[in-house]
Amino acid sequence: MPGFGQTLQMGVHLGGPADSGRRILLATNNPGKVREFRRLLEPFGFVAVTPAELGVAIDVEENGASYAENAVIKARAFAAAGGMMALADDSGIEVDALAGGPGMYSARYGGPGLDDRGRVQWLLSELAGVPQERRTARYRAVVAVAFREAGREPVTFEGVQEGKIGCEPRGERGFGYDPVFVLEDGRTQAEVSDEEKDRISHRAQAVKAAAAHLLERGG
Repeated sequence: MPGFGQTLQMGVHLGGPADSGRRILLATNNPGKVREFRRLLEPFGFVAVTPAELGVAIDVEENGASYAENAVIKARAFAAAGGMMALADDSGIEVDALAGGPGMYSARYGGPGLDDRGRVQWLLSELAGVPQERRTARYRAVVAVAFREAGREPVTFEGVQEGKIGCEPRGERGFGYDPVFVLEDGRTQAEVSDEEKDRISHRAQAVKAAAAHLLERGG
């Protein structure tokens, strides 16, 4: 995708020892995402710092036409503001019965003022009466890494996790739509442990691929 870096496929492995204390700026202060990013990056030797910890406060307009474009827009803005390598993601839940919606607009689904619980309830109301076999869905995440060096293009990595939308929320873990995202074994994403989620989730796939790439190519 011209102008937006290169999207790379997964094929994740720990490609050798990481430099101790290698820092990367997260383009989010969302507590759930921060916890998840830190768990995923730590085994690769990266130290994730938040904008709040670095004293960075910018408002980035996410006006891209795709997950990848939005992720790159955010990563570039935070890398420039923080003067260091930055990692951003754009993600969403795609429900087949809603023609792939809410997709890129998952974080704003149902209008302003709704929290995670409100958006989950809105989704369930939109799917009222839809039979289980038609409630197929997937989580999709694109992670972008932008660099402080001028002229170095961002890179992007995509992860996809298939599932279904349940009929009621279950579980106390996770965030976002996790309480209604049903896995193959019947549990929701909010019912699995952090360790298991970090093996299977869309964001885990993308972040691990990004981290492995940085170790191999130099972050």
